[in-house]
Amino acid sequence: MSMTPAEEAARRRTFAIISHPDAGKTTLTENLLLAGGAIRLAGQVAARGERRRTQSDWMKIERDRGISVSASVMTFEHDNLVFNLLDTPGHEDFSEDTYRTLTAADSAVMVLDAAKGIEPQTLKLFEVCRMRDIPIVTFINKMDREALDPLELLDEIQDKLQLDTSPLYWPAASGQRFAGMKDLRKGDFINFRKKTADQQADVGPSDRIGLQEARGTIDTMVMDELDEGAELASEALPEFNRTAYEEGHMTPVVFGSALRHFGVNELLSTLAEFAPGPRDQKAEKKDAPITVERSDKAVTGFVFKIQANMDPNHRDRVAFLRLCSGEFKRGMRLKTTSNKQINIHAPLMFLAQDREIAETAYAGDVIGVPNHGQLRVGDSLSESGDVKFQGIPNFAPEILRRARPKDPMKSKHLRKALESLAEEGVTQLFTPALGSDMIVGAVGSLQIDVMAERMSAEYNLEVVFEEAQYNVARWVSARDPAKLEAFMEKNRGSTGTDLDGAPVYLGKNSWDVGYVKEKNPDLEFTSTKERML
Repeated sequence: MSMTPAEEAARRRTFAIISHPDAGKTTLTENLLLAGGAIRLAGQVAARGERRRTQSDWMKIERDRGISVSASVMTFEHDNLVFNLLDTPGHEDFSEDTYRTLTAADSAVMVLDAAKGIEPQTLKLFEVCRMRDIPIVTFINKMDREALDPLELLDEIQDKLQLDTSPLYWPAASGQRFAGMKDLRKGDFINFRKKTADQQADVGPSDRIGLQEARGTIDTMVMDELDEGAELASEALPEFNRTAYEEGHMTPVVFGSALRHFGVNELLSTLAEFAPGPRDQKAEKKDAPITVERSDKAVTGFVFKIQANMDPNHRDRVAFLRLCSGEFKRGMRLKTTSNKQINIHAPLMFLAQDREIAETAYAGDVIGVPNHGQLRVGDSLSESGDVKFQGIPNFAPEILRRARPKDPMKSKHLRKALESLAEEGVTQLFTPALGSDMIVGAVGSLQIDVMAERMSAEYNLEVVFEEAQYNVARWVSARDPAKLEAFMEKNRGSTGTDLDGAPVYLGKNSWDVGYVKEKNPDLEFTSTKERML
């Protein structure tokens, strides 16, 4: 029986995974795909009946270094629901890409290393979730290694994140003694057994047994610890409250080991049961604030990511469009708020870099829109062209470098490649008012390394990134356009423009910026710029 667009939207669960590097985010991502039936072995995607080597970390540098540096999208169906999993970069140098991706998520899974608890990058990403009121499910990973006391871990979440914790399961020891976990709601026991790589494809129901049966097979001391811990948790911690979770005040907690595929099925079931469907989105229509609901009939959405060269055989360019309402159909024409019409003849659904044509899509879905530069991060698309969603900000870079091609004859080629990567949001590009320098801005040095590798692999360019005469960039604005123009003209040696042509002050250091601000009180120097189209 066919469903209405509103019913289809209600089946969507669009969530992101956040963590500190090395907490096991990518391993968990692959095992969620495994549990959802999207892949047969970790790292292998079954698409249209074929087995293809694909991972969420699909770039060469990601596979070589074992880190995620680009957000990717994976869509799969499980338990009559459609899951859109947004895998975010874990490294802090790519926090801006993570921020943009979180704007497209309705909920998040926070992955913690059981031996380390809350780590710095986890804290930063959590704050982004809090800013956007994104509800969080916590997965405490690596229980098959020596871990902190479970109550200590939950206390840390409470203290550092001001987030109530409600464990749905309770672990039986950790490390070599780890035996499984008790389901605190159903009262039975989920037995832990190490799985080999060949056994990973076996993702049927977990090994659930009765507590009495567990007592007959598991070390008595471990079971005594389990009983004591579970009792303390029940007395000291609040019961799960769905409203508190959806408002971002409480997190349900699941324990497990992603590497051993333990607790992953339970995490997926928790998301299916509690994670919200597509949420209402704040927007403007003809400069008046509105709320776009998933049940609205008109198709609307916003671009939160641009990715170039996902297919190395083609110089492709794909905009990731998060749909917010309506029933999208292949071949539709949507408009930007600047009245630019986009004909979407070949919309894409993703499983990392693997893709297939999407005939229909609904609120909560993420589709790829192939384009040749018409779309940018932050663009809003709708049937009418008059719906404008909340903007996605750019953040001032921490590092500035001068980009120079080893072959001077390839300067034009380099500028075009830098502009393409800047439009993706990989880095930022600034053009000083004087000279022909190309100044690249990044949050961290790893971004520069990634850019150099992508320049070589995707554009056949050998690039040198040198120390620049500038170290700080700030966007400049003023209520009086004449005063801004006069400042830019007077300071041509230390001003320029960004990729959008917005005025930028390029300073030697923070003291330099402070001095210029003091001397020009009518101007505003900001470290963020919201792009809202």
